[in-house]
Amino acid sequence: MDAAALTALKFDEKGLIPAILQDWRDGTVLMVAYMNREALEKTLETGIAHFWSRSRQKLWEKGATSGHRQRVREVFVDCDQDTLLITVTPDGPACHTGERACFFTRLSDLAASCEGGAKTAGAQGGVLDRLYETILERKRAPNPESYVASLLAAGQDKILKKVTEEAGEVILASKGRKREEIVHESADLLFHLLVALGYHEVPPAEVYQELARRFGQSGLKEKASRGTT
Repeated sequence: MDAAALTALKFDEKGLIPAILQDWRDGTVLMVAYMNREALEKTLETGIAHFWSRSRQKLWEKGATSGHRQRVREVFVDCDQDTLLITVTPDGPACHTGERACFFTRLSDLAASCEGGAKTAGAQGGVLDRLYETILERKRAPNPESYVASLLAAGQDKILKKVTEEAGEVILASKGRKREEIVHESADLLFHLLVALGYHEVPPAEVYQELARRFGQSGLKEKASRGTT
């Protein structure tokens, strides 16, 4: 980022701008802090998130003591140029409490303190993560009226049969070039793939991490490294 770009940013009267950190792998909002120009320049120079501590009145590198650094991928600015969105690859939890992200308490549960209140992962990830958590709930507490519970009870072969069937439906929908059917059948395939992941208790986050590892690599080279064709 050149000097002209920095000049276009609208720092507040104290010379600060809010910065939102987002895990680029699944979109989880990890934390919000403030940067002054020095912190932003240091962030861009090192590729590690730096902030300005309003309480200590000093520059600080996120994760310098814990090792949980936040490695910057891209920096975005909002339409008013007064807020930053920074996508990162975390080396560890972003929250000082040890939680992955700082947003782990619902407003309705705020009767207790932030660190002592009821914790939830409800603000993390997206719809695939929410579906996966529901699948795990059905696995831990089966409901006879639950389709997911019945699949899990039937075992791996039944689950894999459904994955195969839905993959075939996606192929047929694609051949038919019908957009609505492609969307519908793809949703069915993703859902049943999540059930298969839930059966093995492999969270989507591990899949995101593997995709992130491959990101930017040549697909042919990546396959060659695994000895596949």
